[in-house]
Amino acid sequence: MTGHMAQDRAPLLASPPRAATHDLLTWALTAHPDALMPSAFNLNGVVLIDLAVRAGYHGEVVFVDTGYHFPETLQTRDRLAARYPGLTFVTLNAGATPEDGQTPPDLYARDPDACCAARKVAPLQRYLREKNPSALLNARSRDQATTRADIPVVEHGARIKINPLASWTRPQLEAYAREHSLPVNPLYADGFLSVGCWTCTRAVRPGEDVRAGRWAGQGKTECGLWAGAGKL
Repeated sequence: MTGHMAQDRAPLLASPPRAATHDLLTWALTAHPDALMPSAFNLNGVVLIDLAVRAGYHGEVVFVDTGYHFPETLQTRDRLAARYPGLTFVTLNAGATPEDGQTPPDLYARDPDACCAARKVAPLQRYLREKNPSALLNARSRDQATTRADIPVVEHGARIKINPLASWTRPQLEAYAREHSLPVNPLYADGFLSVGCWTCTRAVRPGEDVRAGRWAGQGKTECGLWAGAGKL
């Protein structure tokens, strides 16, 4: 999408999010038929998968197994794969465990940036170099955290990132998931509004950002996929 076209899309986001999102996804799948979708199967990701399928997406949903994921996250992946047989669910680093030797066993505590870089960012970066898609479909939204408050609908960088849910709010996402009986990670109901590795995720407290439970107390808010020197 050119800068002019991106600006033309912006007014659509003032309309009901579902209509605007479908329109954006229809454009994205036409302009970028090789697009793929990284996902960690949080609420945003589950909603985006459903919306993308309704818009005609038949591509890959790429998940990185860090070895530290909650069992509920892996179960959610499997439920989604069963629900959407027309998609190709790809698990990178499949079967990883904390004892697999990829990183020192205490790295997540003493240097979480390095742990994320090794176990999450690097596998996805390698895969993207191999596949070389022209764009990524991403499920981030502006109200998830202050670090995401200015996410554009179309984001330029190392790769084009299309953010169809940029303007969606959590109540809108929750309402959509309920309406369509989507398989949301069961940890969400326990206050885990954003679920990452079990070593670095806690439930969110009242009044906190959606992502406040990620790396709490460690001065870290992003894994490195979407922010920082090595961002996608």
